[in-house]
Amino acid sequence: MIKRRNHSINWIAKICFVTALLIGSHAVQGQESAKEEDFFRIMRVSSPEGTLLEVGGLCTLPNGDLAVTTRRGDVFIVENPTSQRPYFRKFATGLHEVLGVVYKNGALYCVQRGELTKLVDKNMDGKADVYETIYQWPLSGNYHEYSFGPKIAPDGSFFVTLNLGFPDAWWHPKSMVPWRGWALRIQEDGTMEPWAAGLRSPCGISMIDGELYYTDNQGDWMASGSIIPLKKGTFAGHPASLVWDTAANSPLKVKQEQIFSKLSQRIEFDQDGRPVKPQNIVNEKFFTLADMKKNIPELQLPLVWLPHGVLGISTSEIVKIPEGVFGPFEGQLLVGDQGQSNLSRVFLEKVNGEWQGAAWLFRSGFQSGTVRLSWGKDGSLFVGETNRGWGSVGDANQGLQRLVWNNRLPFEMRTVKAMPDGFEIEFTKPVDKKFANDIASYSVNSFTYKYHAVYGSPEVNRLKHKIKGVKVSADGMHARIVVENLRQHYIHVISLEGIRDKENAYSLIHPTVYYTLNNIPEGKKLAIAELSTVNTAKTAAKTSGSVPGKPLTFNQVKPLLTQYTCISCHDPNKKQVGPSFSEIAKRKYSAEKMLQLIYNPQPQNWPGYAVSMPPMAQLPRAEARKIVAWIKSLEK
Repeated sequence: MIKRRNHSINWIAKICFVTALLIGSHAVQGQESAKEEDFFRIMRVSSPEGTLLEVGGLCTLPNGDLAVTTRRGDVFIVENPTSQRPYFRKFATGLHEVLGVVYKNGALYCVQRGELTKLVDKNMDGKADVYETIYQWPLSGNYHEYSFGPKIAPDGSFFVTLNLGFPDAWWHPKSMVPWRGWALRIQEDGTMEPWAAGLRSPCGISMIDGELYYTDNQGDWMASGSIIPLKKGTFAGHPASLVWDTAANSPLKVKQEQIFSKLSQRIEFDQDGRPVKPQNIVNEKFFTLADMKKNIPELQLPLVWLPHGVLGISTSEIVKIPEGVFGPFEGQLLVGDQGQSNLSRVFLEKVNGEWQGAAWLFRSGFQSGTVRLSWGKDGSLFVGETNRGWGSVGDANQGLQRLVWNNRLPFEMRTVKAMPDGFEIEFTKPVDKKFANDIASYSVNSFTYKYHAVYGSPEVNRLKHKIKGVKVSADGMHARIVVENLRQHYIHVISLEGIRDKENAYSLIHPTVYYTLNNIPEGKKLAIAELSTVNTAKTAAKTSGSVPGKPLTFNQVKPLLTQYTCISCHDPNKKQVGPSFSEIAKRKYSAEKMLQLIYNPQPQNWPGYAVSMPPMAQLPRAEARKIVAWIKSLEK
């Protein structure tokens, strides 16, 4: 992920003109635009010296104090958490990896690795003196059997989600003991009801408007991060948990054989009989989740995909933006990401009776992996962070920060809605119609993912869509683009690089949105006579582009780095999940050697990194050569 330079801009009074050429868009770019940090400020919540928070759970109490749980087994109550000197009071200790906490009727309920625990301060001395087990679930002892939650349902019951275990061949996780890979519903009296299966690494359990949702992480059978609703009897896609579907109280009867009869389990070995991690097969005939749903109706498709390496790599908690908070985005969702230490924003709409929607990057630059989110009484967002064992972008291994809106209005896409013939985009400020009426200001691509036993999926069946025209509203707050060949169940990447606001000629802070088009709505399509078909792309193409034989600039190569997820692990100048591009350049590999390493990485060349680079077979060689040329241009 690329971190922006930390600089302050008076974006109304001070304007810097840039005369840079744009590829496939307008020849002249306007003034330097405002950035995320000009509207949403990240503030550190000071903790006592020597305190290792490694936050696993956050909960705002009725009086505005904050309950914080840690992976090391402590529970703190933070008094006056929005002040310059918050007070940390240790409420409980000695627990086992507490990855969630909620408040109910004067008590805290937290999830340890093996149980849902109630904590009560009976003698009112500020410390828990009752540690009550509400419900226990089995453990095999595998290190990856994390447990998340609880979240409280409208009837007062609790939901928890249980991670699959990772055997030696960790790329094929397993449900080694009952209910691993499941969501469970637990009553106050300790009765348990299995709720939904098919979960892999369900860190982001959330209750939104009384309904249960969760986020999963990329892995086998999970192409990328996503938001999935968990109604009773849902199958979320990972087959490992289905070994327990024969239990008498199981709410679904999906069989692993229903999947394995269609798709290989990809259990593979080398010539010495040792298990090896399967790799993506290029140009194979493949299944998508939508294909499999035709065979398994219980399979729940994601409402929104969060493309891997673009919006995150380890998706975490979801929260709804309350009324009156964060300006034009109230009622929308924010989603954390542990690996890229950022927040994404999601807008949902109901089409043909089902939810779907759009996702944007919202705020990057947190100091560590963003795992837990909780709204403060003042309308700011508390962000709990940790990266131990998982790795993340940022300069810290753990922490607690706060995101604060300064009440200034950013220029963003507020919503994107599906139309029968394209998309309608609503802005937070009026647009300059000179740019908004030019179809060269827009581009639309679509792709989908494979559903397979390989770790993650490349983007497949990518298509560039023709934009037939655009209709801009009289007030400049809406633009409806008519797009050819909309594709159901595909992610549509809508980019508005050429759009400027009317007031300052600023570009959008986040010009690219990812819309998951599970359903195409019915309704009236626009006639060509209603549309502007102005297109300056041909003119711009004659006056812009890179000089033949000259390496691309970073701004020119960035779309490739984003599309092929290079940017998810490599920053131009700073160590991230992988080494920086400038550090790679210092090795002074030949161009051919660098190409070889892209397609056949050698992790031994970079000791000290927890995550090994996968082979990038999906990267076309012509595009790889452009990236290599840019990296070599960084050599000093």
